Amino acid sequence: MALNLVDEIDGSVAVRNVLMSVSDKTGLEKFVPGLVAACPGVKIFSTGGTYSAVEKMLGSEAAREHLVAVSDYTGQPEMQGGLVKTLDFKIYLGLLSETYNDAHRQDLVRTQAVAIDMVVVNLYPFKQTVACAGVTPEDARTNIDIGGPCMVRASAKNYLRVASVTDPADYGVLLEELGANKGRLNLGTRLRLMKKAFTHTAGYDAAIADYFAGLQEPEVRGLYKVHDQP
Repeated sequence: MALNLVDEIDGSVAVRNVLMSVSDKTGLEKFVPGLVAACPGVKIFSTGGTYSAVEKMLGSEAAREHLVAVSDYTGQPEMQGGLVKTLDFKIYLGLLSETYNDAHRQDLVRTQAVAIDMVVVNLYPFKQTVACAGVTPEDARTNIDIGGPCMVRASAKNYLRVASVTDPADYGVLLEELGANKGRLNLGTRLRLMKKAFTHTAGYDAAIADYFAGLQEPEVRGLYKVHDQP
């Protein structure tokens, strides 16, 4: 299969659709209202605890206009325990589609999907969890984020169109740019966010690898009731 090489992109992108799922909700109480103010008509697609938090921040009337549950958008309920929430074709079509690709535009129409312009994601607190006294390998395993890194990587890969926001410290600067540019982000900002996003996921994966590096099978067996499948 030929690689999907791009030769035409947007310099600035209007933020109309945002995918938001964060463990660390620091700064969200200012960022969410600011995003709605700077980007009239913006839709925020969200999950679980983030959805509930954003709903409270917006209030019921604004939430009805701006907030969409990912499960309603995809037509798929979350897997028990929140194990699968955003791993869906419509989500990744929205993240990876390209503005000037006719086939991508047709796919969006065919699936009734939208192009996602910004991803606001930070990951399960793996480092904080394994730093706690008495933590077990099962505690660590449970705090390995799957959907979060996938969203970050997909949006960062498509920085040509999508802003990948992983650090709450960037919220204020982004609101300033959005406010000054009628709800648009420029290519330089998206590139800067992409670099930060891949550094973030690389560090996250390294922390997981480091923690489990010395774990041996007898230790794992000691944690669980082990059944051999017939």
